[in-house]
Amino acid sequence: MDTFALVVTIGVALFFTYTNGFHDSANAIATSVSTRALTPKAALAMAAVMNLAGAFLGSGVAKTVSEGLISTPEGSKGMGILFAALIGAITWNLITWYYGLPSSSSHALFGGMVGAALAGGTTVYWSGVLEKIVIPMFISPLVGLGVGYLVMTAIMWIFRRSNPHKAKRGFRIAQTVSAAGMALGHGLQDAQKTMGIVVMALVIADVEDYGDPIPVWVKIACAVMLSLGTYAGGWRIMRTLGRKIIELDPPQGFAAETTGASIMFVTAFLFKAPISTTHIITSAIMGVGATKRVNAVRWGVAKNIILGWFITMPAAAAVAAVSFWVVNLAFL
Repeated sequence: MDTFALVVTIGVALFFTYTNGFHDSANAIATSVSTRALTPKAALAMAAVMNLAGAFLGSGVAKTVSEGLISTPEGSKGMGILFAALIGAITWNLITWYYGLPSSSSHALFGGMVGAALAGGTTVYWSGVLEKIVIPMFISPLVGLGVGYLVMTAIMWIFRRSNPHKAKRGFRIAQTVSAAGMALGHGLQDAQKTMGIVVMALVIADVEDYGDPIPVWVKIACAVMLSLGTYAGGWRIMRTLGRKIIELDPPQGFAAETTGASIMFVTAFLFKAPISTTHIITSAIMGVGATKRVNAVRWGVAKNIILGWFITMPAAAAVAAVSFWVVNLAFL
């Protein structure tokens, strides 16, 4: 196996993780920054550290990505498939970041994998794609919406006789914990997705055997790149999540972050399902906002975001397929 191709593919995978970090940094800290619970720099630093820690909490999601979606391709063609999948995901990340659209980096990667696999003639495990990707893509936002609404309703009832100003100060402090939990869950989910791609590249190159544990250096590299990308920040998307959907106050921010973090931990540890942190936190914000009044949520903005969710996988798949054909013509 060409060592150069392996090094390039791993390098592109790590760059994808970096774009994932700055694209999705808003998921962890947008609510804390918008409610002024944390300063932007403090929030980014906290999120970067917690992303790093979260990457080492498990490996179930990485196993799903590396073994449950497409068959491991072989030879130089297989490396070309992985390379094209990553190009598709990176391209969609950059496009949606430019327009400030909180789309899913995870589904961009999954779409890229499927598109490149189909273009390269590699088997797609459609049952795995359906059970681990498509069904959670529909269910998780509904769960986030419903749980966010219920959590915020419970907070409003519990603190109904509290002094509003004192309560808000308390929730600003509490948000440092909920934002840290959200960032930890983001590291747990999103760093592992790239680990799965790197493991596939190592198997294709005969450096690792199928089913081997994830090498420690792979965990460290993916975790560090995700953290660096997170610290770089994604201010365009942060404004959309923190202000454009609804103007959040500290109790609402705490409720949204607590909802998002809880769902990410449950799905990672119980179901090993690689869900989208973007889908979860965005839907949780909508659910929390709807407790104020239904029209408090800017549903026009929400509609554009949800439309972007449906476009993400096929768009990334199309870019990945074209990328594979180009790579195949030029190098394979």
